[in-house]
Parts: sequence; structure tokens; C-alpha cells
Amino acid sequence: MSIEAINEQLLRAIGVGVGLLDRKTFQFLFQNDMFEDWFGDRLVSGKLEDVFDGFDMEELATALAESGRYTAEIRHRKKRRQLVIAADFTATNEAGQDLVVLVCQNITRIRELESMIDSYSMMVERNTREIKREKEQVEKLLLNIMPRAVYEEYKAFGVVTPQLYDPVSVLMLDFVGFSEMVAAADPSVTVTELNDIYSAFDRIGEQFGCERIKTIGDAYITVAGLPDPTPDHARAVANTALRFVRYLERRNESHPNKWKCRIGLATGAVVGSVVGIQKYVYDIFGPAVNLATRLQDCSEPMQITIQDEIEKALRDQFDMVAMGERDIRGFDRQQIWRLLDSKTSATAASSEEISRS
Repeated sequence: MSIEAINEQLLRAIGVGVGLLDRKTFQFLFQNDMFEDWFGDRLVSGKLEDVFDGFDMEELATALAESGRYTAEIRHRKKRRQLVIAADFTATNEAGQDLVVLVCQNITRIRELESMIDSYSMMVERNTREIKREKEQVEKLLLNIMPRAVYEEYKAFGVVTPQLYDPVSVLMLDFVGFSEMVAAADPSVTVTELNDIYSAFDRIGEQFGCERIKTIGDAYITVAGLPDPTPDHARAVANTALRFVRYLERRNESHPNKWKCRIGLATGAVVGSVVGIQKYVYDIFGPAVNLATRLQDCSEPMQITIQDEIEKALRDQFDMVAMGERDIRGFDRQQIWRLLDSKTSATAASSEEISRS
């Protein structure tokens, strides 16, 4: 087998078409068999413009005159498939004749793979955005049911170690006549109003450094001094409780449903942890929670009942009135106090109102 025949087989094997053109007329003087495979009958005239349909001959001639090189991609439909041919033109002169060497390569598969890669990349990017959005939604949901420090521990280790927090102050609130209101009013209206109230409570508590733990129907629990210790945790829950009452009083002036709450405040130790496996929730347990619940039961509508220990911490900052000693279930007989709304609390009096009905 001759060297020429071997070269021809090699060129066919790698999918390369080689042609030689007259530079003046762009007439094919030679082309290998790959051109026959790709273009078939278009080679009959032997003219480049007939082989490459719609090709810019002027641009080719200008490029060869300026630099002696020109490259382009030719798209050619063969039966039901579109071929993409990379064409490289190089001007040369042999024996005084101006020629153009044309080297073509079938890059159809390369372009198809690139297109597949682009589509895959777009799909991956879209999925990544969706995963990120879902992750943000999950994070937002988890931050609604647990403090950020607890969430960070859960995200890092998959579990939350129960922690003892001592001391903290707990605020327990529930609404008077909630069951009757639910039975008498449109459920959607009741839920909407409850959501508005709890959202306002969250903003108020956040301003004073309280962490809302959970809501159970008409019960709302928030705590100061958790997860980060707060020296003035008693004052924080006192300010928060007063602002809750103020907010409801102002809201009731312009709404048909009159929401009246009872609040209990207590200081002590609590344990905080995530409970549950599938439907988990962050919760707190301990004497301070139990006592705040008992004191809330002792309150009259729109009143705040506090224990003696909180009174001692707040007596120079707030107005309080003694309610006498009471038997508190689960605790010793205790002196309880009523926290009054007074302008002696500089923090509560000078702060802007957070929420408006």
C-alpha cells in the first residue's frame, strides 16, 4: 500500500477532510473522500460556495488577504442530522500558483456533547438554586422553633445536648375566653388575628432580648437569659409583658374581637432541649416554667402576676402591688405581686411602639 493511500485511510479514520482550492476562483482542485461522505452531490460543480451553502465568500477572501488564515464552522444537514464542520483555510503559493489549503473536521459530536454539558450545567444550577431555597426555608422554619445557637449545634452535629440555664426569667401568657371566641367567630378570622398578635409579640420580645419558645393554641411562652446569659433577664420579661398588654389594649380599641390576656412571670432554672424524633420541637422544662404557669393562672384579665424574687429584682424600676401569700401548686406558699404599667420604667416608656393594628 502506498504512503498516499495510508495517509488517506488515516484521514478518514479521524474524520478529517482535506481539500485544495484555487485562491482566485475557490474551485476545488482536490478533495479527499470525507468531502464525498459529508457533501455528496454538492461537489459536482466543484465550487466552494456550492459546497458550503450560505457561506460568506467575501469575508473569506478578505481574511486570507489580510492574514492568510480563516476559520469557520459550517452547518450542513445530511438527511435528518445536522453536521457541524470546523473549516480551516490557509493561503499558500506553490510553483507560482495561489492556492488555499482547506482542512475540515467533523465536530458534530463535540458540539452535541457541549450542548449536553450546557444543559446539564443549567439543570445542576437550577437544582442547586432550588436546594438552596429549600434549605433557607428549612432554616427559617427551624429558627422559628429553636434559638439560633441551638440550631447551629443541631446543624453541625445532628443532635442537641440538653442544657441547664440558671437563672432565666420565663413569661407565660394565655388569652381569656379563647375557647368561646373560637366557637363564636369565623375560624379563619380567629387564626388570622392570632397570627397577627403573635407576630407582634415576637417583635416586642426580640426588642427586649427575649426568645420565644413556643405557642400552644392561645398560650405563648417566651424567656430571657437563654441561650446566652442575660444579667437583667427579669427586667427584660417585665418590659415585654407590659408591652404585650399595651399592644392588646391599643388593638382592642379598633377591633371587634377583644383579646384579653393573663401573664405570669417567674425566675429560676430551666432545661432546654430538642424533644421528639420525627416531629421535633425545642422546649424548656423546669421550676421557672411551672411557676410562671401557676402565676399566670393567678392573674386577672390584662394583669401581670410575678413572684417575690422578681419583685426584689425590679422594685427600684417598676411599680408593683402586693397580692398577699398564695398556695402555689407544686411550690411552697409564696408572696405574689402584680406588675403595674408605669412610666417609672424608662426602657418601656421611651421605646417606640413596635406594632400597629
